[in-house]
Amino acid sequence: MAMLRGLLRLRLLCGLLGRELSTRRSSSTLDWAGKMSEIKKKIQSVLPGGAWNPLYDTSHLPPEHSDVVIVGGGVLGLSVAYWLKKLEKQRGAIQVLVVERDHTYSRASTGLSVGGIRQQFSLPVNVQLSLFSVDFLRNINDYLAVVDDPPLDPRFNPSGYLLLASEKGAAIMENNVKMQRQEGAKVCLMSPEQLRNKFPWINTEGVALASYGFVSSSNRMETTNGEEVTLKRIHEVHVKMDHSLEYQPVECAIVINAAGAWSGQVAELAGIGKGPPGTLQGTKLPVEPRKRYVYLWHCPEGPGLETPFIADTSGVYFRREGLGNNYLGGCSPTEEEEPNPGNLEVDHDFFQDKVWPQLAQRVPAFENLKVRRAWAGYYDYNTFDQNGVVGPHPLVVNMYFATGFSGHGLQQAPAVGRAVAEMVLEGHFQTINLSPFLFSRFYLGEKVQEYNIF
Repeated sequence: MAMLRGLLRLRLLCGLLGRELSTRRSSSTLDWAGKMSEIKKKIQSVLPGGAWNPLYDTSHLPPEHSDVVIVGGGVLGLSVAYWLKKLEKQRGAIQVLVVERDHTYSRASTGLSVGGIRQQFSLPVNVQLSLFSVDFLRNINDYLAVVDDPPLDPRFNPSGYLLLASEKGAAIMENNVKMQRQEGAKVCLMSPEQLRNKFPWINTEGVALASYGFVSSSNRMETTNGEEVTLKRIHEVHVKMDHSLEYQPVECAIVINAAGAWSGQVAELAGIGKGPPGTLQGTKLPVEPRKRYVYLWHCPEGPGLETPFIADTSGVYFRREGLGNNYLGGCSPTEEEEPNPGNLEVDHDFFQDKVWPQLAQRVPAFENLKVRRAWAGYYDYNTFDQNGVVGPHPLVVNMYFATGFSGHGLQQAPAVGRAVAEMVLEGHFQTINLSPFLFSRFYLGEKVQEYNIF
């Protein structure tokens, strides 16, 4: 009976708590800190035990509400989060939640990438993105420094990018360099003789030209063909807790899809691409995981400290890693050679058969290299045109994209994050016009082709 009386008192007290909290909404003069303390003491009096403890520890759960939920905590997702807070009109005005399934980042594309930054693209907008990102990294303490903490050191080593072209690709390279210079990139053309003079360790056979870059109210609308569609919104995101079957629903106003290689799957969860084929509702986000191998090798007689990031005519690329005659590199496979993305196992035969012969042909000293380590990571590969997807979805109106950069997301993340934040906060791009990267191009069939992808 004593326990029953205690339960009845607790139930009555809960009713009192509800009434008192509802009163709070209509009166701003009450001392609610003191009121809540008094209520806790009343509840404590009918519960066994001593000190007040919550019945259920919720400290490991995300908040139940957030203005913006960013799905993906890699470099693009974190860049969007940074710029949303940086550009908000009033400090603390926007609550941002970043959700990342790999809290160790051991399988994250950001940490597994080769890590180069270049300005040699065939599209002006990509040149502009990289120019800003280079400036961001050079002046990173202007953006990310913390008062009384040591200065940040991103270990940014601007050794440059060297792209090699055969006779067939020389004219295209020449036109690209002209455009890149107009956009403000520091790029020069080099003949085979100039290459040999500056980099005597390069075999220039098959090279016609080189590009050397220095890093300095109604919910109805109609499509253009009269097709009627329905606009949708995401009202909450269910966050699965680590090592648990538990999900925490988070109400939100905006969802940023920055899930990298898995952003296509996240888009499907929001119903994107689930309509009839050939319609806007049936247009999928064409981003899928592509596995890429990275090899680290040692070569005592290899190129010296002035070595830039080199992209060969064969598709093989490499750069120097640190001071100990170590080098990082690899090669993107052909469509027929694409490995299974279901795991991150490394194919060492790929290096022996596809990478090493081309390395040794271009740099004879690499005949005597020794592979020390290798790993695999993911490209968030845009199968449509290998370019990024930025901005809102035309039908799921509160889902925004920052994905699909097909291998150059790391180097463009600072600028892309700023662009997405501008679109969320102001409704349009302000600093760099990324309209060519909107989702609608997939439905319209308007490719924004970037040819300098490797």
